Amino acid sequence: MPKSKNKLFLITLAVFIFLFLIVVSSIPPKAKKIAKPVLKGKIAIVIDDWGYNLNNLPIARQIKHPLTCAVLPNLKNSRLICSELHKLGFEIILHLPMQPKENFRLEKNTIAVSMSQQDIRKIISDNLKSLLFVKGVSNHMGSMVTENQATCAMIFKELSRRNLYFLDSFVTARSVAFGLAKNIGLKCAKRDVFLDNVNDPEYIRGQIMRLKFLAAKRGVAVGIGHDRKTTLKVLSQMIPQLVKEGYRFVYLSEITQ
Repeated sequence: MPKSKNKLFLITLAVFIFLFLIVVSSIPPKAKKIAKPVLKGKIAIVIDDWGYNLNNLPIARQIKHPLTCAVLPNLKNSRLICSELHKLGFEIILHLPMQPKENFRLEKNTIAVSMSQQDIRKIISDNLKSLLFVKGVSNHMGSMVTENQATCAMIFKELSRRNLYFLDSFVTARSVAFGLAKNIGLKCAKRDVFLDNVNDPEYIRGQIMRLKFLAAKRGVAVGIGHDRKTTLKVLSQMIPQLVKEGYRFVYLSEITQ
Protein backbone atom coordinates (compact mmCIF):
# COMPACT_ATOMS: atom_id res chain seq x y z
CA MET A 1 0.00 0.00 0.00
CA PRO A 2 1.39 3.42 -0.94
CA LYS A 3 2.52 5.57 1.97
CA SER A 4 -0.10 8.26 1.23
CA LYS A 5 -2.93 5.74 1.35
CA ASN A 6 -1.54 4.12 4.49
CA LYS A 7 -1.36 7.53 6.18
CA LEU A 8 -4.94 8.34 5.14
CA PHE A 9 -6.13 4.99 6.49
CA LEU A 10 -4.46 5.56 9.85
CA ILE A 11 -5.95 9.05 10.14
CA THR A 12 -9.42 7.74 9.27
CA LEU A 13 -9.07 4.94 11.81
CA ALA A 14 -7.94 7.37 14.49
CA VAL A 15 -10.89 9.68 13.79
CA PHE A 16 -13.27 6.74 13.95
CA ILE A 17 -11.84 5.54 17.28
CA PHE A 18 -12.00 9.10 18.66
CA LEU A 19 -15.66 9.48 17.66
CA PHE A 20 -16.48 6.06 19.02
CA LEU A 21 -14.97 6.91 22.39
CA ILE A 22 -16.96 10.16 22.54
CA VAL A 23 -20.21 8.33 21.85
CA VAL A 24 -19.47 5.60 24.40
CA SER A 25 -18.50 8.12 27.08
CA SER A 26 -21.78 10.01 26.55
CA ILE A 27 -23.91 6.95 27.36
CA PRO A 28 -24.92 7.21 31.04
CA PRO A 29 -23.87 4.24 33.16
CA LYS A 30 -26.60 1.96 34.40
CA ALA A 31 -27.90 3.21 37.69
CA LYS A 32 -26.76 1.03 40.51
CA LYS A 33 -29.62 -0.67 42.27
CA ILE A 34 -29.94 0.66 45.79
CA ALA A 35 -30.58 -2.23 48.09
CA LYS A 36 -33.68 -1.81 50.20
CA PRO A 37 -33.04 -2.17 53.92
CA VAL A 38 -33.97 -5.56 55.31
CA LEU A 39 -37.24 -5.39 57.26
CA LYS A 40 -36.22 -5.48 60.93
CA GLY A 41 -39.70 -5.25 62.39
CA LYS A 42 -43.11 -3.65 62.25
CA ILE A 43 -44.12 -0.89 64.65
CA ALA A 44 -47.66 0.34 65.31
CA ILE A 45 -47.92 3.70 67.07
CA VAL A 46 -51.24 4.57 68.72
CA ILE A 47 -51.89 8.13 69.86
CA ASP A 48 -54.59 8.32 72.54
CA ASP A 49 -56.94 11.03 73.81
CA TRP A 50 -57.72 12.98 70.63
CA GLY A 51 -60.82 15.14 70.83
CA TYR A 52 -60.21 17.57 73.67
CA ASN A 53 -58.83 20.19 71.26
CA LEU A 54 -57.23 20.69 67.84
CA ASN A 55 -53.96 22.16 69.12
CA ASN A 56 -51.58 19.49 67.87
CA LEU A 57 -52.85 18.99 64.33
CA PRO A 58 -50.01 21.12 62.84
CA ILE A 59 -47.43 18.76 64.38
CA ALA A 60 -49.39 15.69 63.31
CA ARG A 61 -49.20 16.94 59.72
CA GLN A 62 -45.41 16.59 59.89
CA ILE A 63 -45.71 12.82 60.37
CA LYS A 64 -45.84 11.16 56.95
CA HIS A 65 -46.07 7.55 58.14
CA PRO A 66 -48.99 5.48 59.48
CA LEU A 67 -50.41 6.35 62.87
CA THR A 68 -53.47 4.97 64.62
CA CYS A 69 -55.41 7.66 66.47
CA ALA A 70 -57.69 6.80 69.40
CA VAL A 71 -60.41 9.47 69.62
CA LEU A 72 -62.57 10.06 72.68
CA PRO A 73 -66.30 10.15 71.89
CA ASN A 74 -68.91 12.82 72.63
CA LEU A 75 -66.50 15.75 72.89
CA LYS A 76 -66.89 19.07 71.10
CA ASN A 77 -64.09 18.21 68.66
CA SER A 78 -64.61 14.44 68.33
CA ARG A 79 -66.06 14.34 64.80
CA LEU A 80 -63.92 17.18 63.47
CA ILE A 81 -60.67 15.64 64.70
CA CYS A 82 -61.68 12.31 63.11
CA SER A 83 -62.17 14.08 59.79
CA GLU A 84 -58.86 15.95 59.99
CA LEU A 85 -56.84 12.90 61.05
CA HIS A 86 -58.46 10.82 58.31
CA LYS A 87 -57.39 13.43 55.75
CA LEU A 88 -53.82 12.96 56.95
CA GLY A 89 -54.08 9.25 56.20
CA PHE A 90 -54.23 8.08 59.81
CA GLU A 91 -56.38 5.22 61.10
CA ILE A 92 -59.18 6.07 63.54
CA ILE A 93 -60.30 3.99 66.51
CA LEU A 94 -62.80 4.67 69.29
CA HIS A 95 -61.09 5.33 72.62
CA LEU A 96 -63.88 3.74 74.65
CA PRO A 97 -64.16 5.06 78.22
CA MET A 98 -64.21 2.21 80.75
CA GLN A 99 -64.44 2.15 84.52
CA PRO A 100 -61.08 2.26 86.35
CA LYS A 101 -60.31 1.11 89.88
CA GLU A 102 -59.20 4.60 90.79
CA ASN A 103 -61.63 7.39 91.60
CA PHE A 104 -61.00 9.41 88.43
CA ARG A 105 -63.46 11.78 86.80
CA LEU A 106 -65.29 9.67 84.24
CA GLU A 107 -66.10 10.62 80.66
CA LYS A 108 -69.67 10.66 79.44
CA ASN A 109 -70.93 7.17 78.50
CA THR A 110 -68.28 5.23 80.44
CA ILE A 111 -68.80 1.47 80.55
CA ALA A 112 -69.00 0.05 84.10
CA VAL A 113 -68.87 -3.52 85.39
CA SER A 114 -72.41 -3.17 86.75
CA MET A 115 -73.92 -2.70 83.29
CA SER A 116 -76.01 -5.13 81.27
CA GLN A 117 -75.51 -6.21 77.67
CA GLN A 118 -78.23 -3.76 76.65
CA ASP A 119 -76.51 -0.88 78.49
CA ILE A 120 -73.18 -1.69 76.87
CA ARG A 121 -74.68 -2.03 73.41
CA LYS A 122 -76.30 1.40 73.70
CA ILE A 123 -73.13 3.10 74.97
CA ILE A 124 -71.00 1.65 72.17
CA SER A 125 -73.62 2.63 69.61
CA ASP A 126 -73.91 6.20 70.92
CA ASN A 127 -70.13 6.60 71.15
CA LEU A 128 -69.61 5.39 67.59
CA LYS A 129 -72.23 7.83 66.30
CA SER A 130 -70.13 10.70 67.64
CA LEU A 131 -67.10 9.68 65.54
CA LEU A 132 -66.19 8.98 61.90
CA PHE A 133 -64.12 6.34 60.02
CA VAL A 134 -63.75 4.01 63.03
CA LYS A 135 -61.82 0.75 62.42
CA GLY A 136 -61.43 -0.51 65.96
CA VAL A 137 -61.72 0.19 69.69
CA SER A 138 -59.30 0.64 72.59
CA ASN A 139 -59.95 1.10 76.29
CA HIS A 140 -59.64 4.56 77.85
CA MET A 141 -58.66 3.86 81.48
CA GLY A 142 -60.66 0.69 82.32
CA SER A 143 -58.50 -1.18 84.82
CA MET A 144 -61.65 -2.50 86.52
CA VAL A 145 -63.44 -3.45 83.31
CA THR A 146 -60.49 -5.15 81.59
CA GLU A 147 -60.03 -7.40 84.65
CA ASN A 148 -63.71 -8.42 84.48
CA GLN A 149 -64.27 -11.28 82.07
CA ALA A 150 -68.07 -11.00 82.00
CA THR A 151 -68.04 -7.29 81.08
CA CYS A 152 -65.31 -7.77 78.48
CA ALA A 153 -67.30 -10.60 76.92
CA MET A 154 -70.33 -8.30 76.53
CA ILE A 155 -68.19 -5.57 74.97
CA PHE A 156 -66.52 -7.99 72.57
CA LYS A 157 -69.86 -9.44 71.50
CA GLU A 158 -70.85 -5.98 70.27
CA LEU A 159 -67.48 -5.32 68.62
CA SER A 160 -67.66 -8.65 66.77
CA ARG A 161 -71.12 -7.78 65.52
CA ARG A 162 -69.75 -4.51 64.15
CA ASN A 163 -66.55 -6.06 62.74
CA LEU A 164 -64.29 -3.85 64.87
CA TYR A 165 -60.95 -4.94 66.32
CA PHE A 166 -59.87 -4.35 69.94
CA LEU A 167 -56.66 -2.94 71.38
CA ASP A 168 -55.98 -3.80 75.02
CA SER A 169 -54.19 -0.69 76.28
CA PHE A 170 -53.04 -3.01 79.09
CA VAL A 171 -53.46 -0.54 81.95
CA THR A 172 -53.43 -3.39 84.48
CA ALA A 173 -51.24 -6.48 84.60
CA ARG A 174 -54.36 -8.49 85.50
CA SER A 175 -56.17 -7.62 82.29
CA VAL A 176 -58.04 -10.54 80.75
CA ALA A 177 -59.09 -8.55 77.67
CA PHE A 178 -56.44 -9.60 75.14
CA GLY A 179 -56.58 -13.29 76.01
CA LEU A 180 -60.37 -13.35 75.95
CA ALA A 181 -60.52 -11.52 72.61
CA LYS A 182 -58.14 -14.05 71.08
CA ASN A 183 -60.11 -16.98 72.48
CA ILE A 184 -63.40 -15.82 70.96
CA GLY A 185 -61.82 -14.96 67.60
CA LEU A 186 -62.03 -11.17 67.84
CA LYS A 187 -59.17 -9.44 66.06
CA CYS A 188 -57.03 -7.84 68.74
CA ALA A 189 -53.67 -6.42 69.79
CA LYS A 190 -52.02 -5.47 73.07
CA ARG A 191 -49.90 -2.49 74.07
CA ASP A 192 -46.20 -3.19 74.64
CA VAL A 193 -44.78 0.21 75.61
CA PHE A 194 -46.24 3.46 76.92
CA LEU A 195 -44.18 6.18 75.24
CA ASP A 196 -44.88 9.23 77.36
CA ASN A 197 -45.65 8.41 80.99
CA VAL A 198 -43.10 11.19 81.54
CA ASN A 199 -43.65 14.23 79.33
CA ASP A 200 -39.95 14.67 78.54
CA PRO A 201 -38.31 14.38 75.09
CA GLU A 202 -35.38 12.26 76.28
CA TYR A 203 -37.66 9.87 78.14
CA ILE A 204 -39.90 9.52 75.08
CA ARG A 205 -36.88 8.85 72.83
CA GLY A 206 -35.79 6.11 75.23
CA GLN A 207 -39.23 4.51 75.16
CA ILE A 208 -39.28 4.57 71.35
CA MET A 209 -35.90 2.82 71.40
CA ARG A 210 -37.42 0.17 73.71
CA LEU A 211 -40.21 -0.25 71.19
CA LYS A 212 -37.68 -0.57 68.37
CA PHE A 213 -35.76 -3.34 70.17
CA LEU A 214 -39.00 -5.22 70.89
CA ALA A 215 -39.98 -5.01 67.21
CA ALA A 216 -36.55 -6.34 66.21
CA LYS A 217 -36.84 -9.21 68.68
CA ARG A 218 -40.45 -10.24 68.08
CA GLY A 219 -41.17 -8.90 64.60
CA VAL A 220 -43.86 -6.48 65.76
CA ALA A 221 -44.45 -4.06 68.64
CA VAL A 222 -47.22 -1.66 69.72
CA GLY A 223 -46.53 1.66 71.40
CA ILE A 224 -49.08 4.06 72.92
CA GLY A 225 -48.53 7.79 73.31
CA HIS A 226 -50.87 10.71 73.81
CA ASP A 227 -52.06 13.78 71.95
CA ARG A 228 -49.24 15.96 73.29
CA LYS A 229 -46.93 18.36 71.53
CA THR A 230 -43.76 16.76 72.92
CA THR A 231 -44.77 13.22 71.97
CA LEU A 232 -45.73 14.09 68.40
CA LYS A 233 -42.62 16.22 67.92
CA VAL A 234 -40.30 13.40 68.98
CA LEU A 235 -42.16 10.93 66.75
CA SER A 236 -41.86 13.27 63.75
CA GLN A 237 -38.08 13.35 64.32
CA MET A 238 -37.47 9.66 65.04
CA ILE A 239 -39.79 7.82 62.67
CA PRO A 240 -37.91 8.72 59.45
CA GLN A 241 -34.61 7.52 60.96
CA LEU A 242 -36.13 4.22 62.10
CA VAL A 243 -37.58 3.70 58.61
CA LYS A 244 -34.08 4.15 57.16
CA GLU A 245 -32.85 1.49 59.59
CA GLY A 246 -35.39 -1.00 58.24
CA TYR A 247 -38.39 -0.65 60.56
CA ARG A 248 -41.84 -0.31 59.00
CA PHE A 249 -44.57 1.71 60.63
CA VAL A 250 -48.04 0.21 60.18
CA TYR A 251 -51.65 0.80 61.13
CA LEU A 252 -52.84 -1.20 64.07
CA SER A 253 -55.32 -3.03 61.83
CA GLU A 254 -52.37 -4.52 59.92
CA ILE A 255 -51.07 -6.42 62.92
CA THR A 256 -54.22 -7.45 64.79
CA GLN A 257 -54.38 -11.20 65.31
